[in-house]
Amino acid sequence: MSDWSQLSVLVTGGTGSFGQKFVEIVLKEKTPRRLIVFSRDELKQHDMAGRFKHPSLRFFLGDVRDRERVRRALVGVDLVVHAAALKQVPACEYNPMEAVRTNIEGGANIIDAAIDRGVKKVLALSTDKAVSPVNLYGATKLVAEKLVIQGNTYAGATGTRFACVRYGNVIGSRGSVVPAFREQARRGEITITDERMTRFWLSLDQGVRFVLASIERMKGGELFVPKIPSMRVTDLAAAIAPSARTRVVGIRPGEKLHEMLLSEDEARHARDMGDHYVVYPEFEWWSEEHLNGGKPLPDGFRYVSNDNPKWLNRDDLARLVRDSDA
Repeated sequence: MSDWSQLSVLVTGGTGSFGQKFVEIVLKEKTPRRLIVFSRDELKQHDMAGRFKHPSLRFFLGDVRDRERVRRALVGVDLVVHAAALKQVPACEYNPMEAVRTNIEGGANIIDAAIDRGVKKVLALSTDKAVSPVNLYGATKLVAEKLVIQGNTYAGATGTRFACVRYGNVIGSRGSVVPAFREQARRGEITITDERMTRFWLSLDQGVRFVLASIERMKGGELFVPKIPSMRVTDLAAAIAPSARTRVVGIRPGEKLHEMLLSEDEARHARDMGDHYVVYPEFEWWSEEHLNGGKPLPDGFRYVSNDNPKWLNRDDLARLVRDSDA
C-alpha cells in the first residue's frame, strides 16, 4: 500500500485521540485520495472539519454496532483502521453488554462488511489488557483479536486481509491517568493504587506510526507488538506533581499490578523483528512463506512491564507529558 494517493481509507473511532492523531499524520504525510472519519460524535466531526480543512477528508456519522451503516460506510474503501472501542475499565465493568456490543459485535460488523465490500486491508487496534485479561474490557479485546485474525479464514480467496496491533497505555489519550493526576495535584494529593505498579507507555505519535508501519508489513493474520518502554506509576506522579503528597488506595477491581504485551504461550509462535514482535497465527492457512525474517523467541519468554530492558525515568516522563500537550 505504498501509493496512498490512490487509496480510500476509513478510520473507525476517528474522532477519538488515536483517530485525530492518525488523521493529522496521514493528511500531512500520506495524502490519500479519501480519508473517511467514521464515528458517532457529530460535534467532534464538526470540530475536526474546522481544524483540518483538507479536500481528501470526509466524515461519516455512524456506529460500529450498526451493521447496515458499516456496510454503507465501506463502499469503495481500500483500507480500514479499526480504532473504535469502549475502553474505560470501570465503565465496561459496570456496563458489560455495552462493551460487548461495541468491542465484539462492532468488530464482527467491520469484518463482515470489509469482506463483502472488497476492502483490501483491515488493521485493528488492541491493548495489553487483552493478554491474560482480568477485566471485561481486556476480555472483549481478546475476543476481538481472535475475530480479526480468524477473519482471514472467512475472507478466503476474496483478497481481504486482517491483522492487529497490540500496545500499552498511550500518553495524551482520553482516559489517560495524566489528566487525573493533574486534577488531583491541584488539591495537593495524588492517589496511587499500588507503589509497585508498572505500565507500558508510548505516545500517540508513536502509536500512529507503528500502525502505519504495520499496514505496510502485514500479509494477513499477524499480531504486531512494538517494543516500548515501561514506567513506574510513582515516577509518573512525581514527574507531574513533584511537590504533591501521594496516598496509596489499593488496586481497583479489574486492575493488574503489571501489564503483559506478549504471553509465554504466544511467544512460541512469535518472532523478534528488532524493534517489534510479530505473533503469527496457528492456522493451516498460514504459510511459512509469509515469515519475514526475525528470530524465534527463547522458551519461557514473556514481555511484561516490570521485566523490560527499556524504562522511562522521571525526566523522560516529564518531557513526554509536556510533548503531549504541545
